[in-house]
Amino acid sequence: MLRSILFKKLEQKEHEMIAHYEHLHQYPEPSFEEKQTSQYVASFYRNKNVQLHTRIGGQYGLIAVIEGNKPGRTIALRADFDALNIKEETGLPFESKHEGWMHACGHDAHTAYLMVLAECLIEMKDSLPGKVVIIHQHAEELAPGGAIDMLDSGLLNDVDEIYGIHLFPDYTPDVISYRKGPTMGGRSLFKLHIKGKGGHGSSPHLANDAIMAASTFVTNVQTVVSRRLNPFEMGVVTISSFNGLGSLNVIQENVELAGDVRYMESHTGHKIHQEVIDMIKGIEETFNVRCNFEYELDCIPLINHDIQTDYIVDTLATSQGEYFNSLVEHGPLTSSEDFASYLMKIPGSFFFVGCKPYGVEEAYFNHSPKFVVNKDAMLVASKALGEIVLSRLNKA
Repeated sequence: MLRSILFKKLEQKEHEMIAHYEHLHQYPEPSFEEKQTSQYVASFYRNKNVQLHTRIGGQYGLIAVIEGNKPGRTIALRADFDALNIKEETGLPFESKHEGWMHACGHDAHTAYLMVLAECLIEMKDSLPGKVVIIHQHAEELAPGGAIDMLDSGLLNDVDEIYGIHLFPDYTPDVISYRKGPTMGGRSLFKLHIKGKGGHGSSPHLANDAIMAASTFVTNVQTVVSRRLNPFEMGVVTISSFNGLGSLNVIQENVELAGDVRYMESHTGHKIHQEVIDMIKGIEETFNVRCNFEYELDCIPLINHDIQTDYIVDTLATSQGEYFNSLVEHGPLTSSEDFASYLMKIPGSFFFVGCKPYGVEEAYFNHSPKFVVNKDAMLVASKALGEIVLSRLNKA
């Protein structure tokens, strides 16, 4: 049986996953600048019986196509490999050698387990129907995101279904979780520059205070969520930067704000956008200031396809108690993921494997400088994706 052959190969190569993970963890690179990472992954595939496409869209993403020996469907699997501008505080013996940069989201582990899973599938290709498309994606963390480059390349035009996994420390590796429909939030980024009229602190009537206008915006923008959205809609507006530094006795003329907006449905994001624009017009009139507002769509909501998610549940339910113990339905996540772009064009599903260290009551979450991956999660993830791809290749 192909499944048992694949699982045996993955178990025998688990040490390779760990070695790739530890190497990648030491050399994190920013989004759109993953040159060494891309070269490392490309060198892994170069002497293997696979079609390798590099520098997708002029960036550092790669696609490896595994051609089976029989007619069948085309299934894509995706992992990302960019890092974050975070100074690592894990104390791991293989911690980051690139000061100020860290694999704090698990992308190093994603890449490691997909590389080894791909290697096993390449070794089995003469027994496989159809094609498996392995996507090693750059720039998941930074807009506009590397998924767009992958889709624009045309190399995914014949893909029938696509699947991906993210490692999250909400569970230990014995738990796999899934969700149908809206699963991860969309995100928009904004910047607001408020220009007033500067003046002396003793004479506020002769100035138009940009700090007062900005402070009012910070307070009032929260009412967009609490008073303008349906209570059953999910929306979050966060002010992440407020720059109005100046002297003690000077009324500031210029203030700059920045922040982000999260939502589970695209129409909610559009509504928040329009409400904020209307609020800014009111701020201008009330405080006699001028505003320059920039609003950028960073990531659309991730909406899993019901049918493909059902395939995941049906397939993994037969393995529950074997290499993992629990298959659970996950709640919606307000974090964003550009796998959403694939799902806009290709039927598929994105699900989760726990990577919480054993014996820890509450783990540091993704994007923390102390985030640590439980290495057992990689074998679980590779088996889960492996049996899904074998199952879906055979379906008409």
